[in-house]
Amino acid sequence: MATANEILAVARKELGYKESPAGSNRTKYGAWFGLNGQPWCMMFIQWVFSQAGAESLLAARTASCGALMRAAQAAGCWVTGNYQPGDVVIYDFPGNSVKTDHCGIVITQLIDGVRAIEGNTGTGNDANGGQVMERTRPDRYILGAVRPHYDKEEVKMDNNIPDSYAAEAVKWAQENKIIQGDASGSLQLHQPCTVQKVVVLLWRFAKLLGRA
Repeated sequence: MATANEILAVARKELGYKESPAGSNRTKYGAWFGLNGQPWCMMFIQWVFSQAGAESLLAARTASCGALMRAAQAAGCWVTGNYQPGDVVIYDFPGNSVKTDHCGIVITQLIDGVRAIEGNTGTGNDANGGQVMERTRPDRYILGAVRPHYDKEEVKMDNNIPDSYAAEAVKWAQENKIIQGDASGSLQLHQPCTVQKVVVLLWRFAKLLGRA
């Protein structure tokens, strides 16, 4: 069928795609689905799963966030916490649980939300912004998520590539020699941090401040 990693790989290739002309809701995803010119966040997700040969992993073929949510609830593949990579998350803006507004494919769960790849979003227009982007959303906007029955495989993360929200901080830490990597050159960005590693990081930071 497909793995979560394969779904995310397809979605990542679409980052930066924009509807044309701006404000038209006209995209290749809408043309493929047969509803070109209509809001397309869910059509983007349907297209991604189709490209991975995994349309059957979604609970319904639909352009509606609400319809997919209800189908997932009926099928027993709806979750409301502990979100995992590849989950199809459904949002409600402004967080009053009145209606479904938007959706995305989870990259990772954060302390107080998720990082996801979303279609038809943009700065200043969360749910109809015309672009495929990575977005960070707080828990208060999340109604829940569809959890497809993926083939078993952990999403592989490159230990030298930070998540986008941490990229600037990681670059600073490298430039100031706070993080230097192991003997093989790996920065170990996605690995557990032992007490020893924490102490070394603090010591390097103290040296940067001239206090060690």
